[in-house]
Amino acid sequence: MIKQKTMDPITLQVIGGALTTIAKEMSHLMQRMAYSSLIRESEDLGAGVFAKNGDTYAEADSTPMQLGCLPGYIRGFQQILGDNQHPGDIIWNNDPYAGASHAPDISLTMPIFYDDELVGYAGTTAHHLDIGGAQPGLIVDVPDMYAEGLILNGMKFYDRGVRNEVLIDVIRQKSRMPNEVIGDLEAQVAACRLGAKRFTELMDKYGKDTVLIACEELLNYSERMMRKEIAKMPDGVYEAESWLDNDGRNLDQRLRVHVQVTKIGDEIEVDVSKSADQVSTAFNVAFSGALCVSVYSVVRSIFLDTYTHESFVPANQGVFRPIKVKARKGSIFNPNRPAATFSRANQVNTVADLIIKALAPILPEQVCAGSSANIQFASYSGLDEDNDYWVYIEVNEGSYGGRPTSDGMDAMDFSSWNTRNNPIEDLDMHVPIVCEQYELREDTGGAGKYRGGLGIVRWNRFLQDGFMTMEGDKHTVKPWGFKGGLSGESAQLIKNPDTNPEQLPSKLNGYRFGKDESIQIFVPSSGGYGDPLERPMDKVFEDVLDGFITVKTAYRDYGVIIENDELQTEETMKNREQLRATRSALPLYSE
Repeated sequence: MIKQKTMDPITLQVIGGALTTIAKEMSHLMQRMAYSSLIRESEDLGAGVFAKNGDTYAEADSTPMQLGCLPGYIRGFQQILGDNQHPGDIIWNNDPYAGASHAPDISLTMPIFYDDELVGYAGTTAHHLDIGGAQPGLIVDVPDMYAEGLILNGMKFYDRGVRNEVLIDVIRQKSRMPNEVIGDLEAQVAACRLGAKRFTELMDKYGKDTVLIACEELLNYSERMMRKEIAKMPDGVYEAESWLDNDGRNLDQRLRVHVQVTKIGDEIEVDVSKSADQVSTAFNVAFSGALCVSVYSVVRSIFLDTYTHESFVPANQGVFRPIKVKARKGSIFNPNRPAATFSRANQVNTVADLIIKALAPILPEQVCAGSSANIQFASYSGLDEDNDYWVYIEVNEGSYGGRPTSDGMDAMDFSSWNTRNNPIEDLDMHVPIVCEQYELREDTGGAGKYRGGLGIVRWNRFLQDGFMTMEGDKHTVKPWGFKGGLSGESAQLIKNPDTNPEQLPSKLNGYRFGKDESIQIFVPSSGGYGDPLERPMDKVFEDVLDGFITVKTAYRDYGVIIENDELQTEETMKNREQLRATRSALPLYSE
């Protein structure tokens, strides 16, 4: 039962806006102070203000995967520390079995006290370059979580305002990139302190009780709005499934991902229990820190999309109260400790894509066609002239399927990631790698009334011997088309494309490259939405002029005739009429 609060709506909105501003200010401070490009440029971080039970009051506009997990981080360290929390504490948690998304996403959280009472938390999380695991940077194939590096829960990075120098020494001796890691951690500390300061200032201005009542009412409002939208959907059970390429070791064994969405009244349950068993590599998923977060993110985007919904609904814990998530214990999405969970991105992206696919037939105006559902997450590393490690982590952008009224987005991370790209200038300036190619993947988006978005192709060359780990997938599955739209294009990974091309598997773990060798990464392009013959011919012509598709594709998939760089309008109309007539005679299209 939702407890209704009575509060002046203007004050409620002012406090709500202030909470969001606090979260955004924390995020901006982290970004500006960070050492690593993964945080500084890609914004692989999260920041927000939270209730004393961990519920989200407000979060920044950064990476959803880094935001939705913070309540779990807080509840995780609360089980260790209990009441042993004090002003000035900064608390560390990166345990995937205690709320963390995966091991390198370290949360630093500061309890907020007002008049000696715990009133909430200022929390942050960020992906750190190297935490001393079996491979530099990213990890795909290790036997258990202990090989993933330094994993702690409830450890105080600062204790009553005093830095834990023993922990600092551990980081210096454990990490391959200690200066960057410590610098990024201090950026999180600064953000926590700022968030706590701003939250107490808000209480100074409006009063503690007023602020806390407003926070609870904002959660209840978001819950009411989510329940209202879910209730509009027909009750029923909806299912979809797909496959992952492999677990990073057993390359010929695909892994099943099955999603069952059950809607009753104003609540939704997402169950992935029919998916594959947990695996012996790091290709498992932390249940609360990764799976649940991905489900929350995509369900919110379907029912309360910020840019299409008639009202602004704060992104807080209330939105997620009507959503339940289930996963069989011992499955890839709910493994038994101490299974490794480092490489979880492609699994949860696939779940998000399958939720969309399952609901598409009943909510066609609220979803897109099949997206990249993928993250080609790459780490590059090596030793410099002083035998010190360098590590560089790069997010390669995905794409979105065609939408009900517009084309899919090109070169955009899918669903709960939302990270930015790493500029090639940053690559060239800081590590011995040069980018030979970085562009949209032409002529690969699924044809449709609304074209599927294009992934990217990125080609990097090692200037000295080094290592690469690739957390990829979707080499064996193409993004699906919807309502007559065609499928997109799968991923590829090619070694030395300019000399001796070699197709590599979707996952690499500490793969060695020699000087001047290179890797070309092809990210999936997405499926089309609607009948390609309904796409206006002038838009098809524009796609040809822009280099998105070729003249051959315009004719084959869209029935559009282009000769001598000119659109042949009358011939195209006749050709399309013939194609429609021929197609209507086929059993697939007949009524």
